[in-house]
Amino acid sequence: MIMVCKLQNTFLFLEMEASSSSVHDSIQKRASEIVFFDLETTVPNRAGQKFCVLEFGAMVICPRKLIELESYSTLIRPGDLSAVALRSGRSEGITREVVAGAPGFEEVADKIFSILDGRVWAGHNIQRFDCVRIKEAFNEISRPAPVPVGMIDSLAVLSEKFGRRAGNMKMATLATYFGLGQQKHRSLDDVRMNLEVLKHCATVLFLESSLPSVLSKKCHDSTTITTRSRSNGKLIMFREESSNRKSPTSSLGYQRAVPYARTGLGKMAESVKNILCKAHEKPVLNSILKHSHSLLR
Repeated sequence: MIMVCKLQNTFLFLEMEASSSSVHDSIQKRASEIVFFDLETTVPNRAGQKFCVLEFGAMVICPRKLIELESYSTLIRPGDLSAVALRSGRSEGITREVVAGAPGFEEVADKIFSILDGRVWAGHNIQRFDCVRIKEAFNEISRPAPVPVGMIDSLAVLSEKFGRRAGNMKMATLATYFGLGQQKHRSLDDVRMNLEVLKHCATVLFLESSLPSVLSKKCHDSTTITTRSRSNGKLIMFREESSNRKSPTSSLGYQRAVPYARTGLGKMAESVKNILCKAHEKPVLNSILKHSHSLLR
C-alpha cells in the first residue's frame, strides 16, 4: 500500500513538472513571437473629445521565417455612435452604418488581450498612438491592459535606419515609394502593408551594406529621375547634375553630356594653348604635332 502511494505521488509530481515545463515553453514561445497590430479610430473634432476605437487588426508572425501564424480583425462599435462620421472621404473608410452592428469593445476585449499580451508589439507609430489607445480602451471597461515584452515601432526604426529618402515616413508615403499600392486605412490591410514595407526597407539596407561604396552614395551627387511627359505620355529619363545648372531644351528631348562646364570654355582653351606651347619645346612631341598639323589641313 505504501509503495502504491509512493508511485502515485511520483506520477503526480512528474505530471506537475511536465505541466509546468509546458507552461514555461508556451510563455517563452509567445515572448519570441511578434504581433503587428493597428487601430482605426475616430478623430476628435472638439476640445475634450476622446478617440474611439473603430477597428482592431493584428497579425502574429514568426520572426525567423516572417510567416503569418495567426491573424484577427474586428470592427468595434463605440459607446457614442454620433462620434462616427456618417460618410467617409476614403473609398473603404469606416462609417457610422458600418460599425452600428459591430460588437462593443468589452465583447472583444478577451480576444484582443490574448493576442497582444506577452508578445513583442510592432506597428507604425504605435508607441505614440496605438499603445495609448489600447490602454485607454481597457481602462474604460475597468480591466488591466495587455503588456508587451518588447516593442518595435517601425516609424522610429525606419526614420533612424532608412532615413527620409522616401519622404515624410508615413505608411502611405513608404508604400508609394516601394510601389506597394495605396494604403486602405483598414486595420488588417495596413498591418500587412507595414510588414511588406519593413521587408523592402530591410532588403535595401542589406544590399547597401553589402556594397557600401557603390550603393550608398548620396542621392544629391547624381540622381536619375523618371518623369512622364504630359503631352505624349512617354517616359523620359534624365540625369540631374549636382551643379543644378539649367541647360537649354533640346529639340530631340534629351541633353548631350559634355566633359566640361559650359561657362569655362575660355579657361579650357587657354589651358590647351599652354600645353601645346610647352609641347613644342620638347623634340619628341614636336614631330608628332607637326605630323598632326598636316593631317588637319
